[in-house]
Amino acid sequence: MKKGIFGFLILIVTLVLFTACNEKNETHKEKPIKETIKEESQVKKEIIPVVLEKEEIKIVEKETIKDIESYPPKELNRISSIATKKTINNFDFDLIKMGYKDENTLLIVGGIQGDEPGGFMAASLISTHYTITKGSVWIVPNLNFYSIIKRSRGPYGDMNRKFANLSKSDPEYKTIQRIKSYISDDSVKLVVNLHDGSGFYRPTYIDRNHSQYKWGQCSIIDQEKLNIKEYSDLADISNKVVKHVNKSLIDKEHIYHLHNTRTVEGDKEMEKTLTYYAINQGKSAFGNEASKSLPTHQRVYYHLLALEKYMDIMGIEFERKFDLSDKIVKNILDNDINISLYDGKIKLPLAQIRNMLNYFPVKTDGNIDFIPSNPLMSIVRNENEYTIYYGNRRISRLKADYIDMHNTEETVKLNIDSNDKNIKFGTTIKVDKDFMIYPMKDYRVNVIGYTHKEKTETNVAIEYNKMQQIYSIDKSGKTYRVEFYTKNKFAGMILVEFAG
Repeated sequence: MKKGIFGFLILIVTLVLFTACNEKNETHKEKPIKETIKEESQVKKEIIPVVLEKEEIKIVEKETIKDIESYPPKELNRISSIATKKTINNFDFDLIKMGYKDENTLLIVGGIQGDEPGGFMAASLISTHYTITKGSVWIVPNLNFYSIIKRSRGPYGDMNRKFANLSKSDPEYKTIQRIKSYISDDSVKLVVNLHDGSGFYRPTYIDRNHSQYKWGQCSIIDQEKLNIKEYSDLADISNKVVKHVNKSLIDKEHIYHLHNTRTVEGDKEMEKTLTYYAINQGKSAFGNEASKSLPTHQRVYYHLLALEKYMDIMGIEFERKFDLSDKIVKNILDNDINISLYDGKIKLPLAQIRNMLNYFPVKTDGNIDFIPSNPLMSIVRNENEYTIYYGNRRISRLKADYIDMHNTEETVKLNIDSNDKNIKFGTTIKVDKDFMIYPMKDYRVNVIGYTHKEKTETNVAIEYNKMQQIYSIDKSGKTYRVEFYTKNKFAGMILVEFAG
């Protein structure tokens, strides 16, 4: 009996211990995956602030900013000049750096020959209508600026044949040395030189305008491969560009081809070119040719297609401010142009400007200081006439009215369609019905194209039908100059644009 009771007690103790062990083991069972992930993420969030002290966080942020340092924006401050061979150095080219500083820079060159507008217009559009969001792009849109203005291949011969040996006495020696320094820069890894060539390149002869002797619509390399670390397979890169362009042809005749000039095999003429100089500096270099048989806006369109592929190949990212089509490119080239003069005292929209503006205020020293909306704009002086150029297009001429300038940043008070507004000089105001200028002490107002019988131009409502359209600045007769003078000095200008 005692033995039985003792055995029963042993059984009870065994059961209790077994249960306790099972409960303890339950705590080590695997938890559901979602709960585990959740807890791990919480642990990470808790650990990070502990591991990274405040000073360490500051160091990391500083290093990150340094790694992605962007290029500062460049303002194109210019001055009018006489354009002769003796003043060629007054038309130096621009280097525009875009994006973020790194060792993987694309260098785009336009305007090495002044009679090839597709190339320099495309380079200019990259600088004004693209934003580089990743990577580094350097742009020279107007390498041979004087020849662009003169619409010539080059005042002192073909600049693209001056990269082998060049005398220091050559008037373009400084220009060549300067562009060579950018090509040779350690940051530059790939160079694209933009051209407009004759006819349509074809690997074999088809007819006079489509043959291996023509240069239009092709991607040019000097040899297939280079012995360099990056972008060494020129043929492969060029074929990728050709394939990309050919996906978006306006017409099948415009098809692109790879054109290997085989310069390395002894082409003495091509050995003098910019691209051959570049590859001998250890750079991947290409020529991109659009056809001179095409209108300028279509040439620009094809250049942009090619340039976008080069950026893609290099891992450079960008945002474009427009949808890429030849018609939209034409609209931008024709209409998105303006110029600001004398620290913003005057701003002229140039899309529809008249061929001549008479009695235009010019400083008594004969110089016009200006900021153009793009790097292809210049003002050329010829006695008392100042011609505004956009690339090789003559936009307008200004007939000088020489006068001292008054330094002021004052605003003027106008009533525009029954609303009072303070307006800065250099502003264009839009008017539906009428505008009125309030008198200003010591200021004289001249509304060009309006004559009042009492010879006053303040405190009077001026309507469109009271304006003489011949005096408008635009060909449509809607925009007029309102000039302000004080103490016999020019103070500033406002433009009034009537609706309708």
